[in-house]
Amino acid sequence: MFPKVWSASHTPGNALVYLNVYDLPPMNGFMYWAGLGIFHTGVEVHGVEYVFGAHDYPSSGVFEVEPRQCPGFMFKKSIFMGTTCLDSLQVREFMELQSVNYSGDTYHLIMKNCNHFCKEICHKMTGNSDSKMGEPTCFTELNSCSIIPLFAHATSIATSILIYN
Repeated sequence: MFPKVWSASHTPGNALVYLNVYDLPPMNGFMYWAGLGIFHTGVEVHGVEYVFGAHDYPSSGVFEVEPRQCPGFMFKKSIFMGTTCLDSLQVREFMELQSVNYSGDTYHLIMKNCNHFCKEICHKMTGNSDSKMGEPTCFTELNSCSIIPLFAHATSIATSILIYN
């Protein structure tokens, strides 16, 4: 399903898992003055980033990108979510299994977007509870913010609004 990507580190038990957060320019330029922003998220592990986006077909909406290089977005920051004992091949197999639950035509702006995907994947990979994530659409470590799904990018990739506390 996914093209083979090899990581420099194949050692089990030490793979760092990051939540990568992206700005959605130029919208954020207009919203920062109000303490808001629109963001997209992806999960990075073993030198590969996995993201979920929408399309009109019943095939996987999960795809790989270069870490911190998701097309159409401007990288903002990475948040350490924990570690996984899965090696790079096991992560690939895990993502392929999870992707059946995230077909492109099941994407929903409020009920099933990139943030839902990231929350589930981070939890399953690290075993950590929601210590760094709030409700299904919230990642609370970004300066104590709440993420509320609101807009979709022109490419139909999920985005969210952050309201800074």
